[in-house]
Amino acid sequence: MSDVEAALDAVWKLESARIIAALTRLVHDVGLAEELAQDALVAALERWRADGVPDSPAAWLTTVAKRRAVDHLRRSARADRATERIGYQQQAAAAEAEAEPDDVLRLMLLTCHPVLAPPYRVALTLRLVGGLTVAEIGRAFLLDEPTVVRRIAAARQTLAEAGARFALPPADELADRIAAVLDVLYLIFNEGYTASAGDDLIRPGLCLEALRLARLLAALAPGTAEVHGLVALLEIQASRSAARTAADGTPVPLAEQDRGRWDPLLIRRGFAALLRARDTGEPPGRYVLQAAIAACHARARRAEDTDWAEITALYDALVRLLPTPVVRLNRAVAVGLARGPAAGLAAVDELAGDPALRDYHLLPGVRADLLARLDRPAEARREYDRAAALARTAAERRFLRRRAAELPAAPSTGRTLDTAVAEFLGRDRHRAGTLRSYRQTLRRIVLDLGPNTPLAEITADSVARVFAVAWGTAAARTWNRHRAAVRSFGAWVGRSGLDAGLDRRAEPAERTEPLPAADLAALCARPDVALRERALWLLLAESGAPVGTVLGLDVDDLDLPNRRARGDRGWLTWGTGSAAVLPELVAGRRRGPLFRSDRRPAPARRPADADLCPDTGRRRLSYERAEYLFKRASGGRTLRQLRTRG
Repeated sequence: MSDVEAALDAVWKLESARIIAALTRLVHDVGLAEELAQDALVAALERWRADGVPDSPAAWLTTVAKRRAVDHLRRSARADRATERIGYQQQAAAAEAEAEPDDVLRLMLLTCHPVLAPPYRVALTLRLVGGLTVAEIGRAFLLDEPTVVRRIAAARQTLAEAGARFALPPADELADRIAAVLDVLYLIFNEGYTASAGDDLIRPGLCLEALRLARLLAALAPGTAEVHGLVALLEIQASRSAARTAADGTPVPLAEQDRGRWDPLLIRRGFAALLRARDTGEPPGRYVLQAAIAACHARARRAEDTDWAEITALYDALVRLLPTPVVRLNRAVAVGLARGPAAGLAAVDELAGDPALRDYHLLPGVRADLLARLDRPAEARREYDRAAALARTAAERRFLRRRAAELPAAPSTGRTLDTAVAEFLGRDRHRAGTLRSYRQTLRRIVLDLGPNTPLAEITADSVARVFAVAWGTAAARTWNRHRAAVRSFGAWVGRSGLDAGLDRRAEPAERTEPLPAADLAALCARPDVALRERALWLLLAESGAPVGTVLGLDVDDLDLPNRRARGDRGWLTWGTGSAAVLPELVAGRRRGPLFRSDRRPAPARRPADADLCPDTGRRRLSYERAEYLFKRASGGRTLRQLRTRG
């Protein structure tokens, strides 16, 4: 990168929010404002290479962007009404380098508008307020660039269709809108602080970006306690970054971190932000309370000096405000350290049946820590194994497996659950559809009961508990399908009573009303619907094939010129709608699943090779995920309602 490019990149990161905010105030269209700002960037790259970087690069960019905005307004059909404003802007453009202070706040409130779903708020905020490129956002969240582009474009269109205004909301709505901004910034920080997937535990760039935007928001809304609370929380958490990972990238627990490596400047800034939150006079909210908990850790020079009683009391207050399962799990950790591991384990076990924590690796991880402290090493080791199987990053898996290996192994009592499941699924007697169904059921049981649990210790009661959490509210047909898989597995391993606690549910006579063609067309025309979903829905509607058959298609099964594909039940065909989108979906691909999931599976959850894309490592889209996405988009309808043929 040249000096000019580096300077331009730095200026854009610092000033893009102000420039785009000023342009949005002028043209009243956030998408157009971004285009004008990008035009100014291109112009800067050309001019600065020839003339050098100006003394006031932000003012240069703003002036050029505003001149382009004036030209646009002059050419627009609104020229008559805009004439007076154009004249004023032409006079002010050369001198004005920054937006009005409230303009950046307005831009934040716009990009985090409640009409947008969280992933779209995040993408738009990082793009317009943070100044990140599409490639940077994609790398940060392990998304391909087309997905990021679609999210940003859909967010802009949704805002336009909703008539979202570039203005501060009324006073009675402002607190809720700022809370939405805080949630987006916290989500961005957390994705950087503890990555949800990939090889690395930390993505520092996202942490720094969230912290920068939070500080900016605090300057724009100085009278709001929760804004200062979030800044305090992020400052203190960021202070630990250098001590959070070992040389091999594995996480270092808080109690084992070298506190000499914590950044004292960030800690002092966090304390100062917490004082500013208190000085507002507002009652403590969720972020102020979390910041106070972080401050308790920061005040302790050694881990053993931590005031766990105070932290538990703060968590009690936080649970009253935010009774989420994760907050309650964190409180259980504090209880275990304030009142002993037995009390902590009791608090954790109260959460064991919560579906929201079903795939959360920290639940078995916390149980393992408490069991180890209670001198129950065999149980602790199994919980560490469970946690490792659920962990989404390679660093966390290595850490948890190492923790398990440090504990004495229990005496061997025969085959383990995962070994038996692998042998059962490895037989060549299963049809492809049946094998996928069995794998889904048994993988859930392995994850919930632990891969290294001896098969002899698996009971009907433990299987029933898994079913209650995983499929307790499922339809009768789904429940019975999973129950049949357990019956088959139990009979094969000589444990025919494993389904004893699972009564067969009566399946009501189904009458599926097909989705009207007009409703499907309206769904597919929505800007927030991804290409993959559009192709799946149209293919189901036009082919009349079962959902499992369509999801089971591979790219090399397609005969695009003849509008047909080879499925597990013979050939299926489609019409003009599918013919229009399938070529784009498979562009550049020659093999692998036709419909792929958004992310690569963790190694511990690796599916069969036939369900993996050999080029990207992403797995085949599951029935459950496809069903969820369609229900969310269609207001509760099911994929089976798309089958208008057959």
